[in-house]
Amino acid sequence: MKLQSSQVTKKAIVVGTAGHIDHGKTSLVKALTGIDTDRLKEEKERGITIDIGFASLVLPSGHLISIVDVPGHERFIRNMVAGASGIDLVMLVISADEGVMPQTREHLEICEFLGIKSGFVVLTKVDLVDEEWLEFVREDVKEFLKGTFLEGAPIVPFSSVTFQGKNEILRILEEMAERVTSKDLDQPFRMPIDGVFTVKGFGLIVRGTALNGIVHLNQELIIYPQKRPVKVRNIQVHGVNRESAHAGMRTALNITGIEKDEVSRGDVIAEPGILEPSQWLDVKIRTIKDLDPPLKNFENLLLYLGTAEITAKLILFMRDNLGAKEEDVAQLFLEKPVVCWRGDRFILRRPGTNQTVAGGWILNPLSSRRKRTKPWEKKELELLTTTNTSDLILYLLNKKGPLGLNKRILALTLSIFGKKLEEELNKVRANLLELRQGDENYLFTRTSLEELKDDILEKLKKYHENNPFSPGISKEALRTRLGLEVRDILYEQALEELVKENKIVREKELYFLAEFKALSSGEVEELKWQIEQKFLKEGLTPRDFEEILLDFKENYQAISELSKTLLREGKLVKLTEKLVFHRQILEEVKQKVLEYFRKKNELTISDFRVLVGEGVSRKYLIPLLEYLDKEKITLRIGDKRVLRKR
Repeated sequence: MKLQSSQVTKKAIVVGTAGHIDHGKTSLVKALTGIDTDRLKEEKERGITIDIGFASLVLPSGHLISIVDVPGHERFIRNMVAGASGIDLVMLVISADEGVMPQTREHLEICEFLGIKSGFVVLTKVDLVDEEWLEFVREDVKEFLKGTFLEGAPIVPFSSVTFQGKNEILRILEEMAERVTSKDLDQPFRMPIDGVFTVKGFGLIVRGTALNGIVHLNQELIIYPQKRPVKVRNIQVHGVNRESAHAGMRTALNITGIEKDEVSRGDVIAEPGILEPSQWLDVKIRTIKDLDPPLKNFENLLLYLGTAEITAKLILFMRDNLGAKEEDVAQLFLEKPVVCWRGDRFILRRPGTNQTVAGGWILNPLSSRRKRTKPWEKKELELLTTTNTSDLILYLLNKKGPLGLNKRILALTLSIFGKKLEEELNKVRANLLELRQGDENYLFTRTSLEELKDDILEKLKKYHENNPFSPGISKEALRTRLGLEVRDILYEQALEELVKENKIVREKELYFLAEFKALSSGEVEELKWQIEQKFLKEGLTPRDFEEILLDFKENYQAISELSKTLLREGKLVKLTEKLVFHRQILEEVKQKVLEYFRKKNELTISDFRVLVGEGVSRKYLIPLLEYLDKEKITLRIGDKRVLRKR
């Protein structure tokens, strides 16, 4: 049954064929749909499928089946992987006269790597074998399928000559189509391009399997990774014009805004802002069961991702090599940037050997170079593998701390957009803060905000202790004292909340703790008087400067600052780093010395001790004499001092 333009389909399902060369895949598709998918002249002449072929079928239930006939020859494996992108079900085609062959095994393994979960087996060319041989092949196929996603799947004998088995295949397709989960139409439109061509009178056409969302006529889209804007002029699904197409449909888009030589297979056409090119991908990989030799760290491989083929360097994180059926978290460094989503499947092959060696899925499509020697890098890769989306959001935001994470970048990292992203954010909304800066929204954890507020309070407290006479500190100076990178909007939010909570006060351009009160002029003068009295009491034998200040305990910082003021004013005089005298005490010493010289001409240390008091030790006598010299009261000559001439 062919698709008519007036029909409304229930589900759009992509069914792929897989199997060894010349096992009858194309004939099977033609028998089911009436469409010959061998469209290239070379294919007709050689009898093999070189490129991807497509056919459509509408089941009686209304489900639209898009059949992708992929190449079976090992040389055309790139096209096979491109065709397998987006497949829901697979028909594994095995010729009854040959049985399981090398590409049968490889194609099945590729299907498993690509995450295909359902399908069945078609034994073709049954008209060429007898019943006994057919039963032998059937048992061999059952054994081959053990441990795979097709274990226990239906095995249908089929002949493209007699059409034996056709109705059974259609019945199974109907049954399996009911069980296929409907595609995600809430996510933005995205389609890897597997064909680019021009049609006279129409212009440029790009085609592929729509993986997500819905595309509409006249919609503005982007060609990635080159980020070229284009516009949709026409939409076709299996040759039928439509107003829209959605995920699961084989879709051809007539686009404007780009030339044919500027777009190619491997590119992606999608909505604006949902993809970002990257050369570093975080991945989880698993090797094939017959791998030999093992994969080595830093080995160069061919990456098949969506419809793209690109050289990639493999960087393993848990080990230095991977043997058969082993797994690891890893990074791929690509020769040029690609675009993809978290969760996308891929295949790895060894260049030049035609051997598939591993497959896996994308953990982070926007990564950067990681260091194998750093244990937290391994931990983060494991978290990307095992953590659910909402917990992963909290991890990524906590990692960013007070810098926060651009909401757009979070969406690109998780490959979740719009309503679906909001649903995940709502699961952890109680611990989230979303703030806008310019045209961008940033996400922070409440924990980061509270830690920042605590840090602000601590820095303000220290500022007041060290600057007891300052009325406060400016926002910019306070931020500098934080000593960490903080997003402007979070800093403003923290200050605003602290003001509302009455923990800090803002007066004009200055901030200070609510509990802080700057000293009045009267209080300042009182403290200065207390300091002077303390040093007057210390007399000629003061304790160490710092020890005297510690007597003031709670007012230490204020006393320390005021003592500096008194030193500048000359009311206190520092003779050494530890010895400070009140100016009045020193003036009294000066007067005694001047009086002494009215009667005598020379002054020895012994004379000076008698003059100032027998209890004054050399610790004080020497600095006092040197002070008199400095003040040009006395002049030292040998061990004695004389009065300077005035």
